[in-house]
Amino acid sequence: MSGGIVCRSLVKVFKTEDVEVVALQGLDLLVEPGELVAVVGASGSGKSTLQSILAGLEAPTAGTVEVAGWDLTSLSDRRRREFRLSTVGFVWQQTAANLVPYLTAAENVAVPLLLKGATLRERRVRIPHALEQVGISELADVHTSSLSSGEQQLLAVAVALANAPAVLLADEPTAELDAESSARLFGVFQTVSDSGVTIVVTTHDPHVSTSVERTITIRDGRTSVETIRRGGAGAAGEDFAVLDAAGRLQLPPDYVEALGLGSRVRLVLDEGRIEVRPESGRERPA
Repeated sequence: MSGGIVCRSLVKVFKTEDVEVVALQGLDLLVEPGELVAVVGASGSGKSTLQSILAGLEAPTAGTVEVAGWDLTSLSDRRRREFRLSTVGFVWQQTAANLVPYLTAAENVAVPLLLKGATLRERRVRIPHALEQVGISELADVHTSSLSSGEQQLLAVAVALANAPAVLLADEPTAELDAESSARLFGVFQTVSDSGVTIVVTTHDPHVSTSVERTITIRDGRTSVETIRRGGAGAAGEDFAVLDAAGRLQLPPDYVEALGLGSRVRLVLDEGRIEVRPESGRERPA
């Protein structure tokens, strides 16, 4: 699926000498081409690990991941570099990781083009186009150090778009921005998404998740809840539990607490619906 993202039973284990940390535990994810989605979750939930895998910076331990037609499960180093330069753009939370402060805006956009080996003719087309996409064409000759935080983050998006990627990934892009700059940035994301680029934003910010039509919540290394805003970004959302490929779902913690559920529950199929009940004989805690 061109521009789309498919993860199936994705597992990522980080190993040190003394301990193993399971960051992703069989995560399933589907993002349609041209979709703008937010991925939210507490620290340690696995969302940053997911972004790193989608960006080709980390390889999964098990499962499969496909991004814009690329199978990222077992790419060689050369092919992984090619993928990062041609297919995916990344916006880091820290501006310093995105930009070279002593270069102008136009020169920053030129960097990924030069790394890809773009011709002078191609650079003359791509640089102004990328700046125009994010609405800062007038800042082409301004040095990065002279830009505001909001302008720097818009420039970071332009840099990420320089090589016309099919997928744009952004990690906490509004963490250092005020409300006005955040709104402008998400307006750009929506415009870029409307042009056919798939965008996945990871965030802690609950206000960011209301700026997109679909929000995916990750808990304990798996997708647990999706919030759909059928009226578009800003509309009231409806929450859905996510049923993964193995038939598993995560019950919301407040539901578990309200019903006093233990390690085992009783499932009852009743007239086309499934009821989850406490195990028979177990008392609900006071």
